[in-house]
Amino acid sequence: MRSIAFLLPGQGSQSPGMATRLYAHDEVFAAAMDEFFTALGDSGRRLRADWLSADPDLPMDHVLRSQPLLFAVDHAYARLLRSWGLAPAALLGHSMGEVAAAVLAGILDFTEAARLVWWRCERLVDAPAGGMLAVAASADAVRPHLRGQVVVGGVNAPKQTIVAGPRHTLDEVARSLRADGITVAAVPSRTPFHSPALDGSVPAAREAFARITRRPPAVPVVSCYTGAPLSDAEAVDPDYWAPQPARPVLFWPALETLLASGDHVLVETGPGQVLTRLARRHPAVRAGRSRVIPLAPARPGEEVATLLAARDALAAAEASAVGG
Repeated sequence: MRSIAFLLPGQGSQSPGMATRLYAHDEVFAAAMDEFFTALGDSGRRLRADWLSADPDLPMDHVLRSQPLLFAVDHAYARLLRSWGLAPAALLGHSMGEVAAAVLAGILDFTEAARLVWWRCERLVDAPAGGMLAVAASADAVRPHLRGQVVVGGVNAPKQTIVAGPRHTLDEVARSLRADGITVAAVPSRTPFHSPALDGSVPAAREAFARITRRPPAVPVVSCYTGAPLSDAEAVDPDYWAPQPARPVLFWPALETLLASGDHVLVETGPGQVLTRLARRHPAVRAGRSRVIPLAPARPGEEVATLLAARDALAAAEASAVGG
């Protein structure tokens, strides 16, 4: 029988208007989002207004929009799944998605985590200008092109590597990669996440995490920073959580660990289908032993229809498991 695992996306999965149609349609999803906005007080009210506006004050790729809204939307989708009676046997979050996973696993308190996410995003506004690139090559093939503070910021698949760093040097690296015939695409971000350019944010974040509630996970979490199951000691350690914006994301090794533990129905629990596309490359999924179901469309516009299709697919998967 396949177990359900939630895949919670992070930076790069955001888009203008994401999940706003679902917010207007589903009471459970809307209540979870409103709980997040309420936790942030005046900042939450402004964030909600901007999220719903056709003419927002800040673009979605700004750190004060992408990061808090990704956390909130991931969490709200998970709350919706739980309202259907679906509980995950495991959680795997990509970047900010791992903070949402920590809340779902009972490691972090929701309100405390929401406020800490906002607090950290406010401090990252002044981070060096930079960004991330998705590179269609292995990390080993990419490394000879790197320079300065531009590093491998993520391993999303065997030939899908993220590089990250300050803008000027990142542009030089992009030119070098393209000159070598390697396909490069920008990841939507104005901040050099998962690079040493954000090391300066770590000490204050360590103190902030030390002040909030931390518990061992009640649901297994596969770490996208170690590629291994999150231990009880790591889960309660501020030194595990504080450096995450500056450390590389190891999504593919984490997915390997998850799927090595058994067959799963992988549910992308958040906006977009970035993790769905990556997971479909895995041999266990290609062979049909595990499968992937996205809850959201690849782009905003069909949130309700995609969600209903996902609900039917999940019901069919459950019926098949029971029948088998």
